[in-house]
Amino acid sequence: MTERVKETFGGYGTGAPPPAPAALAAKVRTLAPSMTRSVQRVAEAVAEDPAGCAALTVTGLAELTGTSEATVVRTARLLGYPGYRDLRLALAGLAAQQRSGRAPAITTDIAVDDPIADVVAKLAHDEQQTLADTAAGLDTTQLAAAVSALAGARRTDVYGIGASGLVAQDLTQKLLRIGLIAHAHSDPHLAVTNAVQLRAGDVAIAITHSGATGDVIEPLRVAFERGATTVAVTGRPGSSVTRYADHVLTTSTSRESELRPAAMSSRTGQLLVVDCLFVGVAQRTYEAAAPALAASYEALAHRHRSVPR
Repeated sequence: MTERVKETFGGYGTGAPPPAPAALAAKVRTLAPSMTRSVQRVAEAVAEDPAGCAALTVTGLAELTGTSEATVVRTARLLGYPGYRDLRLALAGLAAQQRSGRAPAITTDIAVDDPIADVVAKLAHDEQQTLADTAAGLDTTQLAAAVSALAGARRTDVYGIGASGLVAQDLTQKLLRIGLIAHAHSDPHLAVTNAVQLRAGDVAIAITHSGATGDVIEPLRVAFERGATTVAVTGRPGSSVTRYADHVLTTSTSRESELRPAAMSSRTGQLLVVDCLFVGVAQRTYEAAAPALAASYEALAHRHRSVPR
């Protein structure tokens, strides 16, 4: 284990500012699967009834959820607040937003017998919610640091498996179109053998919603120990992948259901982060990026003109 390995698993309470009230519900949805059941009960209570919980003391909320005062305080800190008093203030703000109609509605699951028009409406709502939650919870300081590293990188490797592998390909294709050297790896053996070649000045990005995909964590670990700047795009900010990440970009997802698996909903948030990275890099490298984009557009247009119809 090198000195760069972090002592803590991402998370909060590391100097980052508390989340805004609008981001509270999104943070609960993101962290809920990794919470203990007692902490989850408190988190779900504050997300479902912020006005009611804002009126409760720490003792009252503990009694409501069948937990302890220590669990309530621990939940507040896990969600990014220094203490329960700060969480109550955020709950009051969220309640005010709900009363004004600016807070998002609760996602409705898709049923097997839903008409196709309802499926379209529900999926559109879920996609919008995931995008809004990801934007609200995205640490722009971490994002800016990742953009700076990418803009000056000698080479960028991106690791992803399954649906996350498609997102990895999307990012590398975007970077290639503005003249940067980038490779997407979905084969774990190729990922590791390529990671060995990385060094300081290179960037490695791991995309994994669970944060626990070994085939993605291992090449990131190798890149980390070789001195490359490492980035994790994950829906679990306290997961194992963050141990080897210099920068953590957190995505959100709507509730998983039988007809909407996590891989499907998590991809939406990942693609937003990828687009933010790409646009940020294109801004930083605009003098070189603009001509490269123009050249790629012209090459594609020429190909279409040359193909017989």
